[in-house]
Amino acid sequence: MFRLAHLTDPHVGPLPRPRLRQLMSKRATGWVNWSRGRRLTHDMEILAALVSDIQAAAPDHIACTGDLCNIGLPSEWETARLFLGGLGAPEAVSFVPGNHDAYVRGSLEGLLEAVGPWTRDDAGRDKAFPYLRRRGALALIGLSSAIPTAPFVASGRLGTAQLQAAERLLAALATEADRPCRVVMIHHPPHVGGAQPGRNLTDAGAFEAMIARVGADLVLHGHNHVGSIAFLTAPGGRRVPVIGAPSASARGGLLKHCAGYHLYTIERQGTGFALTASLRGLLPEGGMGDLGTLTLRT
Repeated sequence: MFRLAHLTDPHVGPLPRPRLRQLMSKRATGWVNWSRGRRLTHDMEILAALVSDIQAAAPDHIACTGDLCNIGLPSEWETARLFLGGLGAPEAVSFVPGNHDAYVRGSLEGLLEAVGPWTRDDAGRDKAFPYLRRRGALALIGLSSAIPTAPFVASGRLGTAQLQAAERLLAALATEADRPCRVVMIHHPPHVGGAQPGRNLTDAGAFEAMIARVGADLVLHGHNHVGSIAFLTAPGGRRVPVIGAPSASARGGLLKHCAGYHLYTIERQGTGFALTASLRGLLPEGGMGDLGTLTLRT
């Protein structure tokens, strides 16, 4: 049995006041949005309570699927590194970036310089996607959909080279005699219709086609700030669950918009795996607790 925690979109704050020259870009609209509302939506006390709850659960590994940053300021990179360090050592936490981590050109590269060890693959390489990390019966495949975009656009893209490399990894893992549970990590919902145009993964169709050819056992994502589940078709008629988690810091007014994370229990069962996903997060009366459980077989 392996226990995996998945959190996403912490939007770590507080956001330092940018210099004027740093606002001569998309950051200007991001700063206005943060000042007018996002700073109230993303509550660092709630995030701290959620992290404490994860640590109390003592999972075997933690997956974080992006948006550590808000508007990609250099001052946010060290804050992001400290946050991941608070979650756990690089060997115990796997990270993939989101669109806010690549807010403007150069932001993603700066962040990855700071948090590279949390992306390091089993061969000792970091800051390269896709990556493969084996942990117990799991094979974690980290993808980056983070690209800089124009103002008011939050879309992502994997690109042909990354998709082809991911397909080779997944195909090779599928042929192993003791096949691992293949867990794909990505920020944007990777299925067609998973997000609105302008916020979607632009090559979601190519991702779906890749999964149809080589399969996976679980796909984890964030971006939408709500819990969600979809399914993709894999070889042999298997259905691959694609599960999104809420923002880890959202104060929210509705239950589905409140801060939460998923805690997975993964057990080998026959030729596949039995997955139990428990949603833990902010309760209506305050504090952290169980919000629901889902059992799946892949």
